[in-house]
Amino acid sequence: MSQLKKVVEPFGEVNVYPTKSGRTRVVATILMEPHREGTQTGIALDGSGSMAKLYGVGQSGGVLSSIFGGGKPPHNEITPVAQKLCAYLARKIDADGGTTCIYWAAGPGGSQIEVIGDLTADQAEQHVFGPPRDFGTGTQLLPAVKYFVDRFKDAPWGFYVFITDGELHDLDAVKAYSTRLAKDVEGGRRRPLKFVLIGIGPDINETQMEELDDLDTGTSIDLWDHKLAAEMRVLQEIFAEVIDQHARVADNGRILDPQGRVVKNYSDTGLPGYLEFEMPTDAAYFTLEVNGRRIHQGLFDRAQVPASDVAPPAQEEDIPSVLPADEPRKPAARAPQPPPIPRAPEPAAPAAADDLTPEDDLWKSIDLQMDTGKPSDVDLDSADDKKNPLD
Repeated sequence: MSQLKKVVEPFGEVNVYPTKSGRTRVVATILMEPHREGTQTGIALDGSGSMAKLYGVGQSGGVLSSIFGGGKPPHNEITPVAQKLCAYLARKIDADGGTTCIYWAAGPGGSQIEVIGDLTADQAEQHVFGPPRDFGTGTQLLPAVKYFVDRFKDAPWGFYVFITDGELHDLDAVKAYSTRLAKDVEGGRRRPLKFVLIGIGPDINETQMEELDDLDTGTSIDLWDHKLAAEMRVLQEIFAEVIDQHARVADNGRILDPQGRVVKNYSDTGLPGYLEFEMPTDAAYFTLEVNGRRIHQGLFDRAQVPASDVAPPAQEEDIPSVLPADEPRKPAARAPQPPPIPRAPEPAAPAAADDLTPEDDLWKSIDLQMDTGKPSDVDLDSADDKKNPLD
C-alpha cells in the first residue's frame, strides 16, 4: 500500500494498492467533519526534553538580551498549533464544548502525565501552552493513551490527538496495547475511538508514525492515523480516516480515467465520502466529476496532473450541491477531571498572527457535509466565508 502525500481538495487521504490482475486499486476519502453524539476529545502535548526549543526554552531573549537590547523574545511554536487544535475540537466536535489538554512524556523516563485541564474554545484561544513543569527524560506514549482510554471509557466515541517532535521509546508496548484495544472495540467491550499522531519540528520519526498508522491488529478497527504539521493543508485533515462509509456528500458523481472514460458511476447511489475503485495500471491520475467540476488526483506523488477544471454540462441531470449534515449535538456529561498541576504564569504571550509559521497559514477551513437528512450545525467560520470545495 502507498498513502499519497500530494492530495488535492476535497480528498482527505488517497491510498493506492497494486492488484494481482495488474490494475491499481484506489481507496480515497473525502474530508468531512464527524458529528457523533457524546463525543469526547483530547489533546496531548509532548513534554519530553527534546521539545524544549519548540516551547521557546533556551532561545535568545533572556536577561542578557534584554539588558543589551538585542535578540528576539523566545518563540513558542507549540502555542499556535495547540490553540487551533484545542479550540477547533472544543467548538466543533466535543459534545460538551471542552477539550481535555495534557502533557505527556514528562518527568523521569518520560512516563508521567501533567494535566492542563478541560478548555473551552475561548479559553484555548487565549491559553499560552508553555513548557511542562518537568521535562521528560524519555518519550513514552502509552501512559497518555491509557489516560484518555480510561478517563473516557463510557464515552460513545473518543477522538484524541498526540503532538510530538521525535521518536517514541515505547512503540512496541503501544502496538501491543492498541491490538488488545482494537479487539475489545470490535468485540463490543469498548466504545469506538480514534488516535491521531501529529509530528512537528525537523526531527520527526515518521517511520514509527507509519507503523502505528498501518498497524495490523487482526481486526477491522483502524485506531491510528498520523499527520505532519508542515504538510497539512487544512485542519480538518485530522479526520481523514474518520469516515462514515454510508454517508453521501453529493447526489451524483463519477470517477473517470485520464481518457475521460467512466470508471465508476454514482448516479444511482449518490457520491459517498469513502471511494473505492480500480484504475488501469498505466493511469497517472483519476478524475472526480461532481458539482460541475472535474478534480484531478495523481496516483503517485510525481504524477503529471492537469489543473482541475469545470466539467461540461451533465447529459442526464445536473449534479446538485452537497447535502446537509447532522443535527446539532446534545450536551453530554464529562468525566470528572483530575486536579490540574499548579503552574507558574507564563511570561510569553500568545503568538501573534505575524509570528505564525507558513504551515499555520495552510490550516484553513473546508466545508464538506454528509447527508443524514438532518439540519446542519457545521459553521467553520462566518457564514460569509463559507465555500464548498465541490461547488
